[in-house]
Amino acid sequence: MKFCKTLYINGTSVAPANGTLDVLNPATEKVLASAPVASSDQVDQAVAAARSAFLQWRDTSDEERSQALLRIADRMETHADELARIIVHEQGKPLMIAQREVAGATAWVRYTAGLKLPVDVVFEDDSKRIEVHRKPLGVVGSITPWNWPLMILIWHLMPALKAGNTVVCKPSEYTPFHALRLFEIIGEELPAGVINVVNGRGDIGQAMSEHEGIDKIVFTGSIATGKRIMGAAAGNLKRLTLELGGNDAAVVLPDVDLEQAAEGIIAAAYKNMGQTCAALKRLYVHEDIHDALCEKLVAVAQRHVVGDGMEPGVTFGPVQNSMQYTYLCGLLDDIREQGGTFLCGGEPLPGKGYLIPPTIVTNVDPHSRIVQEEQFGPILPVIPFNDLEEVVTLVNEPQEGLGGSVWSADVERAQAISSRFECGSTWINFHGEVHPSAPFGGCKQSGLGVEFGQEGLMEYTSVQTRHILKQG
Repeated sequence: MKFCKTLYINGTSVAPANGTLDVLNPATEKVLASAPVASSDQVDQAVAAARSAFLQWRDTSDEERSQALLRIADRMETHADELARIIVHEQGKPLMIAQREVAGATAWVRYTAGLKLPVDVVFEDDSKRIEVHRKPLGVVGSITPWNWPLMILIWHLMPALKAGNTVVCKPSEYTPFHALRLFEIIGEELPAGVINVVNGRGDIGQAMSEHEGIDKIVFTGSIATGKRIMGAAAGNLKRLTLELGGNDAAVVLPDVDLEQAAEGIIAAAYKNMGQTCAALKRLYVHEDIHDALCEKLVAVAQRHVVGDGMEPGVTFGPVQNSMQYTYLCGLLDDIREQGGTFLCGGEPLPGKGYLIPPTIVTNVDPHSRIVQEEQFGPILPVIPFNDLEEVVTLVNEPQEGLGGSVWSADVERAQAISSRFECGSTWINFHGEVHPSAPFGGCKQSGLGVEFGQEGLMEYTSVQTRHILKQG
């Protein structure tokens, strides 16, 4: 398989001016290929190209932009197998999950193509009318993570384009090849300069965050990095959309169907090997069913086949990078030292690759690291409770506030409980699913703003209020 070795600036493939960096296959720890690294001058060139292209792109009609997005979706569909295989090699997830990522991203493009920016008439009488219009911001800087690399890039890129903005993207240095190839594939469907991709390490993201020519940053990643971006963006008061992860909790009441709950909980906790912002990361189970549900959870978890995502039959891939792998191994050590009980997993697999099997742990303190920190990996702590007031307090303790769920046969009661969670999204009897029409974002330190749907689209615009005096 060939991997793109060039940047994409102003409609042209451009050689990197700052050398290359090695990208590893996390299933083997071998060098996959060397990726291009942009210089600060090339960031300037990409921003200049985007600013110039904005003057044309903002004036295209809504219908023209929609048609461009639909053509992009068609091209993605044509190259779906290629994009999925790139994702497996650089990110590690099993091929079937990568294929779903590409298919989901393509469908998301088509949905975004159909969104409309409203014109709201907020006042009208015989003499005047007041309208609220939405205008594109200018150049959007997109900084994307390594966990769902293509999907999140699409979440950033497509509403920006639909609203009339131009884009400079920096993918994660761990997973750059999908973005470099995608921009080659779709670039011909857009005027030169409308989309640009520069690759590199954190200094490139810093340069984008500080850049006076970028009007908005949209970032998905850690709280710490989000705070740095927020500070760097203050120079020209950039607009920000920050999705900064979560430590999502689920509360399971004693009236659930254990079989159904176990299937849904495992799917939610180990989605993408637990490397999902809205994955289920803390499980509070009523003490009356704690042991029985744990037995079911272990049975479902152990059906997974762990290994290289390109191998037939593998359903559970590696942790994406060595830094995250080392962090998770440290959490496993801490659980042992604190007297936690591993019901399954608990040890990395021997040999090469960042492979940690599905792990379920009990007998952990509700204030221990594995519960209070966002593990972002395949380790699920299960904590018994018997007091509903106490468990709601525990759910709301961490600094994150992205999502949470309640599992119960009594849907109305479950909704009443979930309404007390301090988080941006709640689910009843499932967890972590997102929908293109439903706003998604966090509260507390899980971020600023929302993505998806019309509300997400409007995050890429500014308000212009028009006061119109009628004649006659």
